[in-house]
Amino acid sequence: MATPSATPSATASTHGARDHARAQEGTQVDAMPVLPANSWPAPPEGVAAGDVVWAETVAGGTYTHKVLARGTELRLTDLTGDACAHLLLHSADRPWERLNAADTVKVLWNAYLGEGHLLLSDQGRVLASLTRDTSGRHDALTGTSTLARNTARYGDGTPQSASPAGRELFKLAALKNGLAPRDLPPSVSFFQGVRIAEDGSTEFTGSAGPGGTVTLRAEQDVVVLIANVPHPLDPRPEYRCGNLGVLAYRARPTAPGDPLWDATPEGRRAFLNTVDHLTARGIA
Repeated sequence: MATPSATPSATASTHGARDHARAQEGTQVDAMPVLPANSWPAPPEGVAAGDVVWAETVAGGTYTHKVLARGTELRLTDLTGDACAHLLLHSADRPWERLNAADTVKVLWNAYLGEGHLLLSDQGRVLASLTRDTSGRHDALTGTSTLARNTARYGDGTPQSASPAGRELFKLAALKNGLAPRDLPPSVSFFQGVRIAEDGSTEFTGSAGPGGTVTLRAEQDVVVLIANVPHPLDPRPEYRCGNLGVLAYRARPTAPGDPLWDATPEGRRAFLNTVDHLTARGIA
């Protein structure tokens, strides 16, 4: 639903502009946050409505961000088959500890994100675990789009343009969390796949179609930055990116005895590193 427009005469005065602005209260559009989040009408099965802490639809070419508590689960949904959720994670109170895409694939001996994968920091600790995946089309290798690339390809890559670059949107999301461009490492992305061919080249595999979901569990308090923009390797000449569903709800962090904890020796050590760090701080 489009936001009602106003004639110039209706907003020519301060009072008219105020009345028009107030009249927008309650307007619903296709992509927007739900406030309060616990009013979201369709929480996942087994999740109480009161446990929902973040509910939002993110339009293509836009961004979002949130600080999530340890144990919170974050479900991303490709609503149209054209979403591409580029993701960065930072430790909430120690932003120099942040997602390290290289260690995420290197330490776990797996370049392809999927269910059971851990998103690691360069401290060898788990920032988030990937607990469920119905898409299978993701990328931990390429990163997001840049101003120069989008300008060359689409004519513009600035945040205000019709073809904003992912890194430019990350800069805005970072700024709203006290972070700077220097705090932005390479990101991972969900719902648009990339594979490595036998000759070492990258192959874009695209989307698995609408409705795919990924569920991440925060293993520390984290700052979540998301830019929903076309994948840099998407071969389509036009700038195309669909709506992304974002839903977060209270849950529990991974603990000893969980199959994910002991899935691999490297993962077990990463969880031990994480709990050791949090226990020393009186958090775990």
